[in-house]
Amino acid sequence: MSEKLLLHIDDRGNATVTLNRPEVHNAFDPELVDALTTALDRLERDDRVRAVVLRGAGRSFCAGADIEEMRKSATYSPEQNFDIARRSARMFHALCTLGKPTIACVHGAARGGGCGLVAACDIALAAREATFRFSEVKIGVIPAMISPYVIAAIGERMAHRYLLTGEEFDAAEARRIGLVHEVVAADALEQKLADVLAQLHTSGPNAVRAIKALIPLSAHASIGEGIVEETARRIAAIRATPEAQEGLSAFLEKRKPAWITNKSGTST
Repeated sequence: MSEKLLLHIDDRGNATVTLNRPEVHNAFDPELVDALTTALDRLERDDRVRAVVLRGAGRSFCAGADIEEMRKSATYSPEQNFDIARRSARMFHALCTLGKPTIACVHGAARGGGCGLVAACDIALAAREATFRFSEVKIGVIPAMISPYVIAAIGERMAHRYLLTGEEFDAAEARRIGLVHEVVAADALEQKLADVLAQLHTSGPNAVRAIKALIPLSAHASIGEGIVEETARRIAAIRATPEAQEGLSAFLEKRKPAWITNKSGTST
């Protein structure tokens, strides 16, 4: 694991991934991009992991792509430029499609690709003092790789404003437009994170994975016979699984399902 990325898995199965380049506000260079992609792949395959928290070390969450690294692109061949960009694009995709629930815990500044990381996570929490900006346009580039996740989060209309102007906005506005879900005082951020993790631990792990796959399918499907058949197929397949049968039995027997343990949270 690169020293530019920290990974810790606690005894409840919560994995904390910390971008660790505080001297440059956690801007990502190719090494950090590859380290994050590798870490996500590892977490995907680790059955202990129930949830993934993404954070930034130091004063900021993430400043996006490293400007000095981007300047070097002028000396690269088209093939090299494409390879570097594709690696970053795959990092965002790996985060978005991870089968475990992901939570962005944002403090300080989130800029450019840093906002893309926030949008690619399932849940986003922000300290009240956090600020956001899709800053690419200010340096003459475009937010290409993050655009699918950002538009999915804030919608096409809001994307027109904030991607074109590159203006800074605060956490309250980030919540209003859908980039983050909760805004709390900085000293309340850890408790809010703990509350969300506790809720996630009461959810069936396989159901969580299936829902993550279901959301983009249903969000982009035409309402017609195709989606009727597909959604019926998915519920029919999952409700016969051991996890679903355990959940149904636990509900009828007025007890907690087996996936809830003292270490992983309690029902509310």
